[in-house]
Amino acid sequence: MRKLYVLLIVAALAAPVFAQTRLPEYKIAAGNWVLTADRLYQNAAAERLSKVTVRVPQKGKMVYEFNVRYEGGAEDGQGGFGVHLFADSATDVRSWGAGKSYLLWLNYDEKPVGKEIPKGFSAQIYKSVSNSKMELVQSIDLNKYAYLLTPQVLASTIPVKLWVDGDTGEVRVYDPTTSGYYYYVKLGREFPKSGEWIALRTNGLKLSVGLPR
Repeated sequence: MRKLYVLLIVAALAAPVFAQTRLPEYKIAAGNWVLTADRLYQNAAAERLSKVTVRVPQKGKMVYEFNVRYEGGAEDGQGGFGVHLFADSATDVRSWGAGKSYLLWLNYDEKPVGKEIPKGFSAQIYKSVSNSKMELVQSIDLNKYAYLLTPQVLASTIPVKLWVDGDTGEVRVYDPTTSGYYYYVKLGREFPKSGEWIALRTNGLKLSVGLPR
């Protein structure tokens, strides 16, 4: 099982280049991504398709650990954050999808466009078919947890831990409030066995990403 600290990879984007150092390939498709100290900031609040993609070989069982902090922008009643996993390709062109991959997404929208997206707080899983096409796999109403979206919580640094089995499509999303507890999702046999890229993305908000504490 490989444990992947997301910011360690993305931080290499701003690392000094030495002859002995081989930095991972990356592509910024949209947004204003800036590395400051030990955090990666996405500062373009109005950007709906903000995305940075980094080449990271993925195969079998993977653990992704990082933390996120809301930095503003959702005052208009809409904002989202997510990560594409096991992507087969990347682009530096502004796009909705991320090659063939799966997107795990957290969303807050007071006026969702489609009926399949719950009003308020929710989570979605999308299957990305190409850079321009994604399919909704599952949508989960999280409004019973909406009471957590207080100014105090939003100002906090929230740990994120994802366990993914590329061979079976099993996903565990660990609860940041209860140690050892996780939400289980099965994405099926069509889940890719391997991938070369991950992508961090936001929709309509500013966010920062850091190392696990």
